Parts: sequence; C-alpha cells; structure tokens
Amino acid sequence: MAAKYLVNLQLMPIATLTLELSIEHAQSLKDRRQVVRSLKEKLRHGFNVSVAELDEAVVWNRATIGIAAISGSGAYLAGQLREVESAARRICVGLGCEIVDSWVEADVVLDGLEREEGSRDEG
Repeated sequence: MAAKYLVNLQLMPIATLTLELSIEHAQSLKDRRQVVRSLKEKLRHGFNVSVAELDEAVVWNRATIGIAAISGSGAYLAGQLREVESAARRICVGLGCEIVDSWVEADVVLDGLEREEGSRDEG
C-alpha cells in the first residue's frame, strides 16, 4: 500500500544560496550579530525562504549566511534565488557590509540561472 503513494510523489527542486559577508565596521561580536540578525530577518520576511548563519562567530568582520528554498518549478526557484541575492546586496549596503562571494547549489539544473550548479560567483 505504501508503494502506491510513493509512485505519485513528484520531485521538488531544492536549492541553496550561500553568501560570504565582509562586515568591515564590526568591532565586536555584538556588531557582527546585529548585522547578521538584521539581514536574516529581512530576507525571511521578504521572501518565503529559510535563512541561517552557517559559521561560528569566531571572526568579527566575516559571516556566512545560508538561504534554502524549495519549489515545484526549477524556473521559479532560479528566479527567486536571483531576487534574494539582489535584495541581500541592497540590504547589505544599508547595513554597512558587503557580499564578497556567493554561490548556488541545487539538486536540479535551474533554468535561467547564469551560474552552473554548485558554482561560485566571486565579487
């Protein structure tokens, strides 16, 4: 009986966007946390995505943020991740930080995404 239900399942595209941040003005972990928390909240509320800090707060002026999204459409997912990255760059300007690296990893090829699966974008 369980196999009958498994046949009807469709694969849902899942993708992650990873952002490496430089927070030059941070003088303490408190400064770093404030920037990271604000960016995470703004991305969560602006988009239907999961956002988490991926690294330990060892260095005050660096942070790694992970964003995960799932959709029934690879094309929608690619567009959503482009919008999330663009919004993150705008938000970072207001927070006094910069995205120094970003990359997307996906379990499917995302139509319309300029970068290859699992590729990095420096800059």
